Amino acid sequence: QLQLVESGGGLVQPGGSLSLSCAASRFTLDTYAIGWFRQAPGKEREGVSCISSSGRTTNNADSVKGRFTISREKKTVYLHMNSLKPEDTAIYYCAASSVVGDSGDPCRYGMDYWGKGTLVTVSS
Repeated sequence: QLQLVESGGGLVQPGGSLSLSCAASRFTLDTYAIGWFRQAPGKEREGVSCISSSGRTTNNADSVKGRFTISREKKTVYLHMNSLKPEDTAIYYCAASSVVGDSGDPCRYGMDYWGKGTLVTVSS
């Protein structure tokens, strides 16, 4: 059973930066496509930034393009967030998919494992 743990959330001022990490205890992540999703109060969960298992395919939601970047190493996947806005406030979840390959949008792959989330609050 793959257990994902997110870290790096916190309070940041508008315009600031924050980096989130996703890691799995006892396993590497390099055979999984990984997605970062978020859910704000009263809103549906949305895919934010996702990356295929090889790292060759990434996809970012329109709302974060040019501001968020996803990257991966063997054991950790990162979400680097710049120019943060109050509307980025949400619980951010890391998820893993067993889908291999690089076709399509990794955010639309069926996710098999989910972390418990980390809270990001953007406020002055």
